[in-house]
Amino acid sequence: MAYTIPDNCFGCGDCQPQCPTGAIILEEDQYAIDPTLCNGCEGYYSAPQCIINCPISSPVPLQAKKGRHKTKETIATSPDLFPDGQNNSIASSIAIWEACNILTSAEIIPWKTDLEGKLYYDRSVKQGRGALVFRLLDSLDSANSFDHLKDISAVENIDIRSACLHLLYAAYATSLEQPWTQEFVISDRQIESYLGLDKRKDLNKTAKLTLIKDIAQQPCKLTTSIDWPQQGKVKGFSVAESPMWEMLEIQHHFQKDSQGYKHLVGLTFRVRAGLWAKYFLNKEGYKEREAFYQYGTLPKFLLNTVMTIWQQHKGAVRMMLWLLFKMKMGKEQRLTVPTVMQIAYGSRKFNQALSQREARKRLIRTFESDLEILNRYGIKPVFDPDTYKKEIQPLWARLADIPEEADDAIEFWINDGNSEFQLTDSGFRGKWSLLMKARILRFDPPPEWEQQLAKFEAKKQQKSANRSKAKPKAEISADQLLKARKNQGFSQRVLAKMLGKSQSWIRDLEKGRLSANPEDSAILKKLLDLA
Repeated sequence: MAYTIPDNCFGCGDCQPQCPTGAIILEEDQYAIDPTLCNGCEGYYSAPQCIINCPISSPVPLQAKKGRHKTKETIATSPDLFPDGQNNSIASSIAIWEACNILTSAEIIPWKTDLEGKLYYDRSVKQGRGALVFRLLDSLDSANSFDHLKDISAVENIDIRSACLHLLYAAYATSLEQPWTQEFVISDRQIESYLGLDKRKDLNKTAKLTLIKDIAQQPCKLTTSIDWPQQGKVKGFSVAESPMWEMLEIQHHFQKDSQGYKHLVGLTFRVRAGLWAKYFLNKEGYKEREAFYQYGTLPKFLLNTVMTIWQQHKGAVRMMLWLLFKMKMGKEQRLTVPTVMQIAYGSRKFNQALSQREARKRLIRTFESDLEILNRYGIKPVFDPDTYKKEIQPLWARLADIPEEADDAIEFWINDGNSEFQLTDSGFRGKWSLLMKARILRFDPPPEWEQQLAKFEAKKQQKSANRSKAKPKAEISADQLLKARKNQGFSQRVLAKMLGKSQSWIRDLEKGRLSANPEDSAILKKLLDLA
């Protein structure tokens, strides 16, 4: 009943100290299992410890399993997401957004180094009055001591597909009343379905479980600390460094064959949201104006698309997931081409293109190809006709204008042949300079996503209208206050002193930026003889 370590082992060594028979050895920087010593942990543990302690469950039985894998889960999972088959609510606070950006762009974002040589990434908020700081843990076992990454090359091991798991966790968190205290349970079969892996016939069960176990843990290696200033009626708060997601348990499900080998056939993950959720995904706190409850929409097709295109079109994936949160703020977001390029490829590659001609050409080709991928999957860029003119638009966008009718198409090509700039002309001198001033008006989403965004926008407008109706009308208008004060010969400073207020408070009242409460209004009326 011996096991073996295949080629996908990356040499972390977590399995070696857990082997009760000492069968795991290190030879020429590679771990191997001595089949004469390995007995599958029989008599020591109920399951092979090398599989359970391996981050990707790499070891497999020496003898391949025959027949179909059957998973027998020992604990119940949380209800399935996407009840309508298309969309699901998702936590969408800035903490979730930035964590998603880090998981998709770990290798290109500007990491900084603290005095101890540990890596961190910070994001200022509210005009620099607050900040979020993110760090990556070396491993989940170091969560209690916060053993952070120091080697910048290690961030390249972050799999861009782990952002999909981060989004799934954020979707599950919205289904809980207090996600920072409650856990959710998700199985490998659910993850397979959400990510479209159940349709991948080129991957066997072992390969799927290896991938799922790896990317499911990566969002849990991300920690955050938050310093948030007062916003509206919500007082400022601070969140000490804590994991974005806590991986409470990974349960392994085995099936024994006729030879006594235990084959891994399933995984179950118990996860809980970090402390950020207490301040950004708190229904009761939102009602009491003590916290926020920020959520948006996660389209299922987005997850399938990321899993399909991530290898060849990482820039398109970064733009797509960035837009997932950006569109919640409203579709009419004019984005400059430099902004979109830096989101997709990072500042380093963008700055390199600014100074190197060949790098510039490559970046333009990649950018136009990634825009085409977005368009193909239903996220259609709308170019600003004033700044992003036809001659600098991608060829695929220009070809979309060719009429379908034969006679119209002939006339189109005749006119094109007589024009100064022809449709099939390659890029001309000065295209980069024009692109640096070009804007994309918006990205139009697919119909099913569009409907959800429209519902969300209508709900937001209704809340705004209700707040406007509920807002009490000022008893003294700004003009009345200004005239009455001048008639009485009071300066703003004198009037403020009489009321025990600041001069800026009086100024805001006279500018209409504030309204006095009933008690202050009564005193103002008496002082200014407005009774």
